[in-house]
Amino acid sequence: MAEQDKLVAMKEQVYTDPRPSTYFDRFHERARTREPDWVYEAVRATTLLYSWAFFRARCISTDKVPPTGPVILAPNHFSFMDHFFAAGAIRRKVQFMAKSQLFAPPAQWIYTHGGVFPVRRGARDERAITTATTILERGGCLAMYCEGGRSRTGKLADEAKPGIGRLALQTGATVVPVAIHGSSKVRNWKRLEFPKVTIQFGDPFRYEKLADPTREQMRATANEIFDGIKVLYAGLEAHGRRGVVARVREERRAARRSGKRTATA
Repeated sequence: MAEQDKLVAMKEQVYTDPRPSTYFDRFHERARTREPDWVYEAVRATTLLYSWAFFRARCISTDKVPPTGPVILAPNHFSFMDHFFAAGAIRRKVQFMAKSQLFAPPAQWIYTHGGVFPVRRGARDERAITTATTILERGGCLAMYCEGGRSRTGKLADEAKPGIGRLALQTGATVVPVAIHGSSKVRNWKRLEFPKVTIQFGDPFRYEKLADPTREQMRATANEIFDGIKVLYAGLEAHGRRGVVARVREERRAARRSGKRTATA
């Protein structure tokens, strides 16, 4: 059976939002001027418990997320739950760019108080980039999916969308690749199937700031970030959670031994 046949079907994508851009002004304004509030913590606590209980979610190397300063988390994207998998176990409050169709009563109140802001599908939405840039310029933590929308095949896309490359180059923010493994089958809960989900954070890196990067530079940067995700994801596919955890622990022990030798030299 093909991998895609094992997945519960997703709803058909809606690629345009007929509402005027002015409808979303208030959501952008709040994301630009205010931090996520108590709603963020309430949702985080609830979804974290759900993730642990049903999907046995575990994060690896959360210490690689810088505790301060502008950060772009760059996860792959299979499920609506990826927002919560990527952000749930780290101390920083993470703000997300989400498709505009999600912003409808009553859920839009939760999204906007939780720091989420919309990107209008079917339109070149510069305001979403402006909001993301504003969050990073004030030292915030932002999550942006390299693939744009969710994968419908259960596999990583071949290439990244250039948007994350543009943001990384124009802001000079630190980028942390994030591999989320297992979430492609999260919607199989409808069949009472609950996959084990593992989230691994990669080494942080950054690019020199460019005021006006070319389309080619944005695309190349986006694919370079995505390559980092692919390496992490491939490791989880090949070695599983236990194998990767063992390798990470051994790397840390080796680093400590190396540090001690340097200190005594």
